[in-house]
Amino acid sequence: MKWFKRLILGFIALIAILAVVPLLVSLDDYRPQLEKMVSEKLKEPVSFKKLRLVGLPWPHIKIEGIEVGKAVDLKIGTVSVTPDLLSLLGSNKVIRRINIEGLVITQRALDMMPEWTKADPKAEPAAFKVLVQSIRLDDAILQLQRAKFGPFDARVTINADGAPARADIKARDGKFKASLTPVGEKFNIEVNARDWRLPAGPPLLFESLQVTGVATPHDADFRNIQAKLYGGSITGKMTLGWQKGLQLKGDFAVRGVELRDLVPLFSPQTRISGRLTAKPVFSANAPKPELLANVMKLETPFDIRDGVLKGVDLEEAAANKSRKGSGGQTRFEELSGHLAMDRGTQRLTGIKVSSGSMAANGNVTIAPDKSLSGRINARVNMVGQTGVSVPLNISGTLDSPTALPAVGAIAEAGISAGASVGAKVGNWASGLFGGDSKDTKKK
Repeated sequence: MKWFKRLILGFIALIAILAVVPLLVSLDDYRPQLEKMVSEKLKEPVSFKKLRLVGLPWPHIKIEGIEVGKAVDLKIGTVSVTPDLLSLLGSNKVIRRINIEGLVITQRALDMMPEWTKADPKAEPAAFKVLVQSIRLDDAILQLQRAKFGPFDARVTINADGAPARADIKARDGKFKASLTPVGEKFNIEVNARDWRLPAGPPLLFESLQVTGVATPHDADFRNIQAKLYGGSITGKMTLGWQKGLQLKGDFAVRGVELRDLVPLFSPQTRISGRLTAKPVFSANAPKPELLANVMKLETPFDIRDGVLKGVDLEEAAANKSRKGSGGQTRFEELSGHLAMDRGTQRLTGIKVSSGSMAANGNVTIAPDKSLSGRINARVNMVGQTGVSVPLNISGTLDSPTALPAVGAIAEAGISAGASVGAKVGNWASGLFGGDSKDTKKK
């Protein structure tokens, strides 16, 4: 058993050496040289707070407090580099793993990545080759201009020729995870999310989201998208390219999505509920992601069933013939039509509304500056009277819409009834396009 005791003693001695050596060997003297070397490579100011050698559990180098850029576009809490010690004697230097903790990367840093990683054609060939086997990110945050993704963890394994073998990303709250697996020169993508809110654009809340697709260094083809949200579902496909600016196109099928909580994310002043069915087809081409909404082209039929528009009770108003007052709500069985959007201009054509004693149809245009124009023809069957038809001219803006009877409409319909119905249908239409009934009441 002497050999066993010697082995144990030798192991204890090795652990002691690994624990003591970092206390005796300081790498901090090399910190300015390393900062200068990295700064010259990135053409950005780079600073490290601490550089040290750690012996346990495996010998590795730890760099703490990394900051890149004058505005700190990239920040890292710690980077630990664990080499294969035996490989340091050969021509191929192997890094077993790189652990990165507390990464915060901004939009500008992402934009600069191609420049930072570009090879210098004038640089002399390296005397040795460095092979990294795995990269691990913990508590990382992607800070875009108007959105934030994270904190998340990521694991990347790399094969012998330096290409990624697999990458996995998982949000720390467990609500989002994605994986990328190489197949030839492409990557298979799989995304799964539950109770997850979209980090960019309108903060849509997905009950569940499943996405599969294929990506290259220049584009991604999401061939199968399935989502459940707001009591309904969305299925479809989408492609995204980023080689020259950002290109987006796709089509979805929307079924039974409840608008009560969804519409306020896009138009806070519009108070409408109901189940939406639509088939949007869309495309956009912009130099920057934040400009996509300005150049978006979209077309879709739409149909909203069993809805409620809050702010006015049209039937009660028609029965009492009152010019004043608002509040209550109007239920409708159907609101349908066709929406076409091109570079900020939205055209709603073939609008049809069925709401109890009222039926309406018409066309409305919403300009990029949110101004409204169009006409809605409304007919209300009033208690004890012949049905009254009122053509309404739509004007104003989304924030302050106006719906007034067309010239001659009141005279043709009868002063009392026409004015009453015109006022109340006007309030109803104003609520539909985003105005506040309180504003209408003040006018």
